[in-house]
Amino acid sequence: MDHMGLRERKKLKTRRAIAEAALRLFAERGYEETTIADITEAADVSPRTFFSYFPSKEDVVFAEIDERLAEVREGVARRPAGETPLESMRRIVFEMSDAIAAAHGEYGAVQIQLILERPSLQARALKRMHDLEQHVVERLTELSPDIGEIDAIVIAGALVGGMNAVIAHCRAQGYDPEATREAVDRALAIVEHGLGSVPALTRPVP
Repeated sequence: MDHMGLRERKKLKTRRAIAEAALRLFAERGYEETTIADITEAADVSPRTFFSYFPSKEDVVFAEIDERLAEVREGVARRPAGETPLESMRRIVFEMSDAIAAAHGEYGAVQIQLILERPSLQARALKRMHDLEQHVVERLTELSPDIGEIDAIVIAGALVGGMNAVIAHCRAQGYDPEATREAVDRALAIVEHGLGSVPALTRPVP
């Protein structure tokens, strides 16, 4: 966020305010019972402003998730010289862990429960995870041209799937930020143990 200009920071603040208001109302009133008009009133924005940030009520559930996914893509692209692909993945996860742990503290469980209960939201979540896995596969292939196709697919699936599973569990169970960070670190250690056996991941990229 530090690299953003004033306009971008204001837009992000508005987006987060809308998402926060929506999750609070979903928790208090229920998802079906909450209308977009309710959300815009609670966030003190117009319906037009809402739709400039979110195409639908379903999409507002994923506001913070989409922000985190964008950070993953940015982190994958931002790689110090000489860093191995495995080190890149570790760095990205560590950079995200603090933001993930702190985001939507009291509403994290609500967010996960909504996704688990509604097929339409499950489909949207699955699409986001699939797109991220594909992005990681593409970046791994760029960083390590000699990596096998199956290796790249399995690595992306292990990283994205493992992190998604542990974060969803932490939010559903109401873990505090410190416990969430510990869980993420443990999950990463387990994933890294397996990924360390892939030679292409441990060779520095020029």
